[in-house]
Amino acid sequence: MANNTVVGSKIKSVRESKNISVEEIAERSGLSIQQIVSIESDQNLPSLGPLIKIARALGVRLGTFLDDNDELGPVVCRAEERKDSISFSNDSVDARKHMEYHSLARQKTGRHMEPFIIDIQPSEKKEFKLSAHEGEEFIYVMQGDIEIDYGNEKYTLHEGDSIYYDSIVAHHVHGVTGKAAKILALIYIPF
Repeated sequence: MANNTVVGSKIKSVRESKNISVEEIAERSGLSIQQIVSIESDQNLPSLGPLIKIARALGVRLGTFLDDNDELGPVVCRAEERKDSISFSNDSVDARKHMEYHSLARQKTGRHMEPFIIDIQPSEKKEFKLSAHEGEEFIYVMQGDIEIDYGNEKYTLHEGDSIYYDSIVAHHVHGVTGKAAKILALIYIPF
């Protein structure tokens, strides 16, 4: 089962195989040394933004941290295979599990898009730390209602709604206060 423990160890493995120090990754990514160490040692459930910055600093695709096996041809993901997930805190202050990412293309090698079904847990939180990274994102709401803080704007999306935006603008995706939601997210990160 894929989880953030595997992601942290894969980051460390890639970094060490390239003979790159934690300090160098911190400098290249703009993240703190402490943040990188805590991600690698599984003390911190990161949001997607820092993982994208680490991937770019290491010169690898984000998928490198998520992949199980490489497949050159088409990849079919059966509904029952989506039970495996990766947990991110979505920059929650208490770093509790806020979102469950179910990768839909873990085995597709050389991909430029990261498709996920994301289960958003209910939260009473009203203030969020926005993040920005290169690329674009498309979100389709499958169940429930979500809010997206995007720059100075706030968008509320309901079941059946979608949004497509540039990820370079600071943003944060979360459920409407106290409510769970399920979304399909497609993240494109130029490499």
